[in-house]
Amino acid sequence: MVFSSLFFYSWWNIAYLPLILSSMLFNYVIGNALAKNNEKLSLSNRKNKIPRKTILTTGVIANISLLGYFKYTDFLIENINYAFNGNTQLLDLALPLAISFFTFQQIAYLVDSYRRETKEYDFLNYAIFVTFFPQLIAGPIVHHKEMMPQFANIRTKVINYKNVSLGLFIFSIGLFKKVVIADKFSVWANAGFDTATTLNLLEAWATSLSYTFQLYFDFSGYTDMAIGLALLFNITLPINFNSPYKAVNIQDFWRRWHITLSRFLRDYVYIPLGGNQKGSFRTYNNLIATFVLGGIWHGAGWSFIFWGGLHALALITHRAWSLLGIKLWTWTAWFITFNFINIAWVFFRAKEWNDAIKVLSGMVNVQTFNDMFYLKVEQISPNGIVSLQTLIYLTVFGLVAFILPNAMQSIRKLPCTSKFVFKPSATWTLVTSIALFTSFITTFFGNSTPSEFLYFNF
Repeated sequence: MVFSSLFFYSWWNIAYLPLILSSMLFNYVIGNALAKNNEKLSLSNRKNKIPRKTILTTGVIANISLLGYFKYTDFLIENINYAFNGNTQLLDLALPLAISFFTFQQIAYLVDSYRRETKEYDFLNYAIFVTFFPQLIAGPIVHHKEMMPQFANIRTKVINYKNVSLGLFIFSIGLFKKVVIADKFSVWANAGFDTATTLNLLEAWATSLSYTFQLYFDFSGYTDMAIGLALLFNITLPINFNSPYKAVNIQDFWRRWHITLSRFLRDYVYIPLGGNQKGSFRTYNNLIATFVLGGIWHGAGWSFIFWGGLHALALITHRAWSLLGIKLWTWTAWFITFNFINIAWVFFRAKEWNDAIKVLSGMVNVQTFNDMFYLKVEQISPNGIVSLQTLIYLTVFGLVAFILPNAMQSIRKLPCTSKFVFKPSATWTLVTSIALFTSFITTFFGNSTPSEFLYFNF
């Protein structure tokens, strides 16, 4: 499994294989040192004892430095050049595959080791913890303590037909989300953000909503595929999505969206900063720091920082509103929450600030709406973004995201006869078969160019 995962990683660019191997070896050594029982540890001999906190700090700084070099060096150079009118040449570094995910995962491992919440395992088990191919390139971000016992368990090596069946069902749903739904939304989102120079009201809303649903079905689809693939090997990955667009407030959204990233930011950033235990002013500052860091983690750009800041301000507003004790009608709360999320995604997606302004300006252009009553059908969307197919996709899959149970909720309805066997109904068997068949047909005959996984960029 380790060899297969490393082969999978190398397929993108074998030049970065030494990078992940070095990172694994370094963190394994540091983590084992931190897991010792002594307050002070010796890495060379008894005369040179290093405090555990120093070892942890060194490990965390080394990981952040590695991520920072590849992901943020060019961004830093660009801003220095802009601020001081410089002309320093950019390094044009390619972002190594999955570096954001395996870096955060290993930082969590070091902190857990420092807290003595981990046990020692051999390097082979640690290697599969880091490189496990179903969740390597985009999560979920897993904890050492929830994965290592599974890899070490002898029962993991025995075929479990219940897990195989459930895994195929979940994988098929995720694959369908990605290639049939998300990739279609990407066509309209790309046309609005990257191609069109101006957008009318309908086109702007279609553009923003298309990206909002593309991102949801792309990322949640990948997570479903990761969970499904892992189940084939008797490994249970944590749930990373729980119908986030059903959220009725922004706090509820972050409990549903990219759950493992939210967990990481809470446990290793927000709480260590003091959380909500040191007064309102300190709590608000901690929220801003946490979500700005979350924005930076997603990408080296001011738009990501601004997006993180928007969510921090929304959480602060929610906390302040909660103190007033005024409750909104559920549908009103949902409507406000979803529209805020949709507008914030515009900054997340925009490559340039002007792209975001273009979309947002179109979304509030009421004059365009008035003009539409006098336009012919072919003039309603001069950029070709709005069509009958667009409206059908937005309506149907919007209702799917807003109303229907997600894949994890669906499998709970499958009838189980024992811990290892379940009998899927004809309906669920049909759903799996149709999802797989449609996905393969769409993949091989529907797209002329490959469509990469969206979070690959982050």
